[in-house]
Amino acid sequence: MTKVILLVLIFYILALAQASFLVHFQIFGMVLNVSLILVVLINIFESPQKYLGLHGSLISGFFLDIFSTRPFGFWILIFFLVAIFIKLIFRKYVRIPFIART
Repeated sequence: MTKVILLVLIFYILALAQASFLVHFQIFGMVLNVSLILVVLINIFESPQKYLGLHGSLISGFFLDIFSTRPFGFWILIFFLVAIFIKLIFRKYVRIPFIART
């Protein structure tokens, strides 16, 4: 539960910074989406059987939807689909070697 509260705080700060500060720093006419980068990193480094990355994608998408001009639910859908895609790829095609403790 404390991890989810920490995710809420982190993603709120990132969405606020992205909507107010990072829009002034464009690279080739595009703004860097730091929330998407963090969602991808959480889902890559988390175990495929855990759901904290999916919760993080929903939270991050919710905060970006609040601060964006797109229809509500756009960022939630995008981030959730990205998180599910990463989880499916890791469950089916990636094997992490198991080190047995003796």
